[in-house]
Amino acid sequence: MKRDVLLSTLLGLAGLAAWEATVRMGHTSPLVLPAPSVVAQSLWQALSSGYLWPHIAHTLTEVVLGLLLGASMGFVGGVVLGESARLHGVLMPYVVISQVVPKLALAPLFIVWFGFGTLPTVVMTALICFFPLLENTATCMQQVDAHKLELFRMLRASPWQTLWRLKLPAGLPHLMAGLRVAVVLAWVGAVVGEFIGASRGLGALIIAAQGSMDTPLMFAVLTVITVLGLAFYKVSQWLERRLLDVSSDFSTRTSS
Repeated sequence: MKRDVLLSTLLGLAGLAAWEATVRMGHTSPLVLPAPSVVAQSLWQALSSGYLWPHIAHTLTEVVLGLLLGASMGFVGGVVLGESARLHGVLMPYVVISQVVPKLALAPLFIVWFGFGTLPTVVMTALICFFPLLENTATCMQQVDAHKLELFRMLRASPWQTLWRLKLPAGLPHLMAGLRVAVVLAWVGAVVGEFIGASRGLGALIIAAQGSMDTPLMFAVLTVITVLGLAFYKVSQWLERRLLDVSSDFSTRTSS
């Protein structure tokens, strides 16, 4: 594991070094492609002056709220559709339709319906996040070991007990895989939502930097989004390991 991290870090540093050398040797204008050193300087100035922090806090709020709302909707909807084959057949086409429609095309409608500010971005983020949880939850509900289900029926377990003691623990890897996808997509939804109709946030800052031809600031903001998105992904991985350990301990105690 440590060796993989080291190799990944070295690969990233090599890519940055090649980028820096290419820009300097080609005398590329910072307006077209700034060197990593120029981006780092712009990022440091934006952070040290306090200019960037309110935008980071605003986007973080939208990501967390949208992720919580979307993940909750996806989990509950996945359980319902996974437990009822009829509802799955009736409602799933409409769920797919809601995901096929480009969210960027819906952004102007969200502004009309919910106004400017945080709410339309949170709604867009939630809509993007809920499908991975719904799909993975419904799938894991339908792929439980038939022998274990029969055992629970023989023990006269209630549907609620079967759900919480068998189906969800058995499908936990699928659930957490959906959560990892949702965590990544949450940043996409929040930033894209801020592109239209937002005056604060990292997405709005990218648009402002583009309007003022401040390319180094654009790259600096993209760097912040990348680092925060990676941090959220790592947290979801840590949470997955913890939940799997707890589920394994619970299964061991139950079987004994």
